Amino acid sequence: MSQITRTRATSPRLSSATDRPSRWKLLLRRQRRKLRPLLWGVALLVVLGAVVLMGREAAGQANITSLRERLGALGALAGLRIGQVRIEGRAQTPEPLLNAALGVITGQPILAFSVAEARARLESLSWVQSATVSRRLPGTIVVDLVERRPFAVWQNQGKFTLVDRDGRAVPDQDIAAFGQLPLVVGTGAAAAAAGLLDALEKYPAIQSHVVAAVRVGDRRWNLHLTNGGDVLLPEGQAPAALARLAELQQEHALLDRPLQVIDLRLPDRMVLRPAPDPKTADPHPADPHIPDAHLADKPATPSRETR
Repeated sequence: MSQITRTRATSPRLSSATDRPSRWKLLLRRQRRKLRPLLWGVALLVVLGAVVLMGREAAGQANITSLRERLGALGALAGLRIGQVRIEGRAQTPEPLLNAALGVITGQPILAFSVAEARARLESLSWVQSATVSRRLPGTIVVDLVERRPFAVWQNQGKFTLVDRDGRAVPDQDIAAFGQLPLVVGTGAAAAAAGLLDALEKYPAIQSHVVAAVRVGDRRWNLHLTNGGDVLLPEGQAPAALARLAELQQEHALLDRPLQVIDLRLPDRMVLRPAPDPKTADPHPADPHIPDAHLADKPATPSRETR
């Protein structure tokens, strides 16, 4: 009797979900060739960093510089050379001065380039307030600048100077190009200008009438107006006086009247001095140049006093 052997029909085996490689494995397989150079680079940086730390412990500053040059030469063998410089934030700093202070030579070893020394040189430039210098391996130097911004024109002893918000001089050959900036006059005016000018920005109706802010005795301000008059502000209370003046301008158009002096130095009263009658005015008017000590602290001779 013959023996019959039964076999099951076989079909192609279907892969189960557990047999499939994960999404991350697929990604790693695809990116393996790209990641391999990066891993070598990371390993190289780790080794170089360890050498730097050991060098700092074993040597002084002069030896560190020599060590940096050696590391730069070692990194250059791996292709770590400067090929590009990216500068951000430059608007006024002359480019030749900037490049000279940065001191980058295309092709030099990037690890031998001292970012700290470059930052110090950049911050010595008169236009630069602060600078950040960093390396982007394999071959890019990135510079982020914060420049001093002209905030006002300062007139002192007949000389005009651009100053930043902190009152420090900002060099420029053409001050006329910044004629839209406010004018502050007198000793101490540059350093104290920010508080007054910030307060004035809140009151455009006053600001549009102001030609210059004059510092008196380095204690308080006078506002010299477009009509030739002056507003005398109190010491330490300029914002409150400006708020009061804004109300008077809105209700009575005070700044549009022919007044020579508006004295707001006293909190409980205002003293007004009218402008001279044009018929009796001096036929030889004074020099329109604003003196540094314009209208010093002398009580006005009022024709009208209001409380």
